[in-house]
Formats: sequence, C-alpha cells, structure tokens
Amino acid sequence: MPVKIRLQRHGKKGKPFYWVVAADSRAKRDGRYLEKLGTYNPNTNPATVDIKVDRAVDWLQNGAQPTDTARNLLSETGALLKSHLVSGIRKGAHSEEDVETKFAAWVSEKASRQDVAKDKVAKAKADEKAKALAAEKEINEKRKADAEAAIAAAEAEVAAAEAQAQAEAAAAEAEAPAEEAQAEEAQAEEAQAEEAPAEDAPAEKETPAEEETPAAEAEATDDKDSAEATE
Repeated sequence: MPVKIRLQRHGKKGKPFYWVVAADSRAKRDGRYLEKLGTYNPNTNPATVDIKVDRAVDWLQNGAQPTDTARNLLSETGALLKSHLVSGIRKGAHSEEDVETKFAAWVSEKASRQDVAKDKVAKAKADEKAKALAAEKEINEKRKADAEAAIAAAEAEVAAAEAQAQAEAAAAEAEAPAEEAQAEEAQAEEAQAEEAPAEDAPAEKETPAEEETPAAEAEATDDKDSAEATE
C-alpha cells in the first residue's frame, strides 16, 4: 500500500489549519488517514510547525513519500535530516549516539535561528507600534493646536468687538455734551428771538378821532347854509 505524508485541511474559512498525516495515497485529501504526525498553523508569524519527528522518521524509513509541502515541513523540523542519519547507521557510517548528538546540535542551532527570527519579528512589531503611536500623538497634538488656535481666534474676535463697543460708547459720550451745548444755544437763540421788544419796530401814527380835515369842515358849512336857506 503506497503511503503519502501530506497535509489535511482544517480550521475556519480564511484561517486554515493543517494536520500532517500519513495516509493511503488513494484516499481523499481530507478523508481517512493512518496516523496524525503533527500540525501546521500558517496564521502565526512565524508559522507554527509541530511534528512528531521519530514517528515521521519511521514512516520515511518504511517508504512513505511526502508531498512537496510536507517535505518542507519535515525539513523544517529536522525529520528529513534524522531520517538521513538513521539511513547512515544501517550503512555503518555512524552510530546511534552520533545520530542523537548531531540531531541535538542541529535542533539547538535551529532554535537559536528561530529565536533570532522571533526577536526580529518582535522588534519589527515594536517599531511599527512605536511609529503608529508617534503618528497618533502627532495627530492629537495637531488637533490640540488647531483647537487652541480656534479658541484664541474666537477670544481675539470677542476682545476686538468689546474694544470697538467701548470706543463707540466713549465717542458717543464725547459727542453728547457738544450736542447738548448746541441744543441749549439753539434754544437760547429762539428764546431771544421770541422776547425781542415790539418797540424796535417803527410806531404807526395815530390820527385823533376828534380832529377833522378842512374838507370835512367845508362840507359841514355847506350843509348848514343849505339848511338855513330852506327855512
């Protein structure tokens, strides 16, 4: 029975999570499997790979063929290296102790490289967070400065309006006495014009009622003579 070491998909939509399984090559991808060898989570940074190295080596020694992705994961965890070293034992190239020593040294070196990678990722995240905080702080300071400038402009407008109102009030107070003086002067002139004596005008000659003109006297004499002639 040909055996494949491959990935079996699990997880949510958009967030896949994989099992590394040994399965019959004729079975469906997500169908029955012979043994679960580990997990692979690509959603973390860096990706998380957890493989049972010894069980994977056993399957590899028994002829199981990994898919390309599974081969990369087995190489990442050292399963392929250990399988190669175990094959060397059968050929007499080295002993089991040498295999364990070399594999432990490789795991230690791999852990160091992973720590460096994790530190690099953590530093990148910290730098990104610091930049985001700095940008947010700059935006907040700009908003604060704009608000203070708006408040200062409003206060300046209010102060200018108050100063203008005070100036207008002072000008009105200064003009009021002059207007009152002009009004009093005009009233005084009107009063003087009304109180001017009528004697200033030329007096009209009065004709005595008792005085009679010579013509009137002549008429009176004629009337008297006519009356006497008639008698």
